[in-house]
Amino acid sequence: MTESQISYFAEKVFVHHWPKDSPKWSDSLQKKLDDSINKNSNLKKIVVNSENILIENLLINNLKKIGVTVPFFKNECTMIFEGQFENVFGHIHITTKSNEFLEIFNQLMSWKNNYQN
Repeated sequence: MTESQISYFAEKVFVHHWPKDSPKWSDSLQKKLDDSINKNSNLKKIVVNSENILIENLLINNLKKIGVTVPFFKNECTMIFEGQFENVFGHIHITTKSNEFLEIFNQLMSWKNNYQN
């Protein structure tokens, strides 16, 4: 892992259409996302680079409205953001319950602060 790259595994990832006034996704794209990410219970590899995020084979760029949190009473870290992939925009939630969730949270906060500057 380089300074500008964070790599970890997430238990839950959910990608959905956003903003609501953007063009509707095709049924084939929705099925692809459901099968590979949204409804797939396997761990998903997340790679956060200086300007994009890779979720398995889904490359997301043009990142906006990035939030990183550790929810109360939970041993997990969640990142929520908007981004562009395959010429569409979406809203993405990534949750990791790794034993290193606090370390991941700190790395993501540092990345977010550098990214938004």
